[in-house]
Amino acid sequence: MGGRKALVSALKRTADLLDVLGEDGFRANAYRGAARSLEGVTAELGELAGRAFKGVPKVGPGIAAELTAYVQSGVFGPLAEIEAQIPPGVLTLFRVRGLGPKKIRALWDAGIVSLQTLWEAAQDGRLAALKGFGARSAATLSDAAEFALASQSRQFMSIGLGLGMQLARWLDALEPRVAGELRRGLDTVGTLRLTVTGTAGQVLAALAGHVDDLRAEAGKPLVTGCLEGLPVEVGFAPAGARGALDLTFGGGPEYRLRVRARATELGLHLSGRGLRRGEDVLDTPSERDVLRELQLPYLPPEHRENEHLALRDLPPEADLIAVRDVRALLHTHSTWSDGAASIADMAREAARLDFAGDGASYLGTGDHSGAAHYANGLDAGRLAQQLREVRELQAAGVPLVAGAEVDILEDGSLDYPDDLLAQLDYVVASVHSGFTLDSARQTERLIRAASHPLVTVLGHPTGRLLLRRPGYPLDLDAVLTACAERGTVVEINASPYRLDLDWRVALRWRDRLRFAINTDAHSLAGLQDVRYGVLAARKAALTPAHVINTLTRPELLAFVQAQRAARGA
Repeated sequence: MGGRKALVSALKRTADLLDVLGEDGFRANAYRGAARSLEGVTAELGELAGRAFKGVPKVGPGIAAELTAYVQSGVFGPLAEIEAQIPPGVLTLFRVRGLGPKKIRALWDAGIVSLQTLWEAAQDGRLAALKGFGARSAATLSDAAEFALASQSRQFMSIGLGLGMQLARWLDALEPRVAGELRRGLDTVGTLRLTVTGTAGQVLAALAGHVDDLRAEAGKPLVTGCLEGLPVEVGFAPAGARGALDLTFGGGPEYRLRVRARATELGLHLSGRGLRRGEDVLDTPSERDVLRELQLPYLPPEHRENEHLALRDLPPEADLIAVRDVRALLHTHSTWSDGAASIADMAREAARLDFAGDGASYLGTGDHSGAAHYANGLDAGRLAQQLREVRELQAAGVPLVAGAEVDILEDGSLDYPDDLLAQLDYVVASVHSGFTLDSARQTERLIRAASHPLVTVLGHPTGRLLLRRPGYPLDLDAVLTACAERGTVVEINASPYRLDLDWRVALRWRDRLRFAINTDAHSLAGLQDVRYGVLAARKAALTPAHVINTLTRPELLAFVQAQRAARGA
């Protein structure tokens, strides 16, 4: 069974597919309303099912029965039925930025039924000739389809981790551990890899009926299959060889080559079957046992990429930032703009989560500004009203700091006047439009915004959406240089659909910048996305000292005041 977040996604997808089929809009809107309601409740899925979803707004008896069946079976029946009516290739068109249900239906009617045929139609002129598209739209969709084609074999980290945890539950009796890209915390996942202590027969028995195309690979300590479109690889070994298995499954390609080469230097042979000296398998139940034999240091799994291997000053694993270090859940959205919960409810949820465990967790508001009209952005008058609400909640003891996510306009100016920005406790400045500006103009735009005396954090700096949209063209190093010079914090957006700034860039800049791991949460459940941002930060070798979210409320307010004073604000 998936979690509440998976069910919300299923409801939204069902509504979109109903639109593609051209069915009654009332049913699609009912599913969308139920999804919004589920985003706004705090109860776990099991609890909601226990009371048959009674009391959840916009969830009537029919949808409640469908949700209950989902909890029992792990399958959302209406979605499965509707997906069966649509060609699989048409479903992949949802990966293309700029395509909604109505346009996908138009493409389907025109015989454009896959990413490949979309790209081909964009190249040969058929797409531009379709009603509702045109030459400019065709050019944009050509790039988007090409990007989607390159990304179609991968999945978001959050989904990969969820599937990996499901595999681990099925393999629970065999001491399962995530491996490969999941263990190393990559931002997207191409293969679900796990390791276990056991045999091929035990793995096959545990996964039978759960994983498609299940088979033991001849001559290898490996069982393979497929789960929800992603390849599955489960390595197995006896307890005494488990360390070698974990090590060979737990590093990037270059790291694996290095440790195997080191074994060869010492007259040993390293593989998933164990660390051998001649015919003898050395007793190495853990990775550290293997590395001790190889006289190599232990590297955290997050630091087993090519980008890390050339570095000498990386902190030890114990010093890397962890979720338990995070107090400030900043850059969040509420019902004031396009969020699903009130500010008070979001703040109470932040306090309940209390990742640091010291009672000092707090929420930072960050609703959209007026230029983001599509997201019900706040004009100056509404922001002033919201600020009064936040101050009243603060006076009542609700753990809050007042902020806003302010649009960066095309000339680099901000969407609110300085006198209003100065009343906020902190300011996130982000780009939400004008992605097609050329690199020089985009760079100048972001440098101007990052240099503004009242901007605390530069939000999702490249604008990328993983697997859907690359970042806009710009000289990112020039922008980050301006941030370093002005003391502007750079966001690692923790949404698993963004993870922007990329960890590779943060790794290069970690000694010159301060960072904010921000949830960009639009719902109560979204606050827990901080864990994905922390994974990215750990790959960037960040410690708590690098990240402002580790500060208490008084420390954060003092930080912002010092930042503004240094700029003469």
